[in-house]
Amino acid sequence: MDAITIFGLLSVSAMLLFYALEPRGPHFVLAFAAACALSGVYGFLQGAWPFGFVETVWTAVALQRWAKVRLSA
Repeated sequence: MDAITIFGLLSVSAMLLFYALEPRGPHFVLAFAAACALSGVYGFLQGAWPFGFVETVWTAVALQRWAKVRLSA
């Protein structure tokens, strides 16, 4: 496996892990947003711009969710 494939595997795996852990606290929601951003970078680096764009949108959605959860915690 090349480095970019490993990067993609790790970033998408982190998304899954942090999404599952989100109910435990706002820091996991923020970690999910960061993992989405890394997955978006991976998509753009691979040349799969639709994937990169969708992950960028997910990053924005997750950051909004983090702000909402952080204020209510």
